[in-house]
Amino acid sequence: MDEEMKDVYLLWHTNPDNDDDEKLIGVYSTEENAKNAILSVRDQPGFKDHPESFEICPYRLDCTSWTEGFVTV
Repeated sequence: MDEEMKDVYLLWHTNPDNDDDEKLIGVYSTEENAKNAILSVRDQPGFKDHPESFEICPYRLDCTSWTEGFVTV
């Protein structure tokens, strides 16, 4: 029997003035919960200055996402 694939939803906020300034707001069981989280933080300092900078990213559980090595430059 195949196990059911399960996604979670990562909620990020990135400062458009500094791409290195990324904040993982939380990880949610549904996209709807992630959208509700945006509603709960969007009026907070910093977030309210960049309300368009939230991003919800689906992420598969129990799946290796980085399958290749890396090089340090």
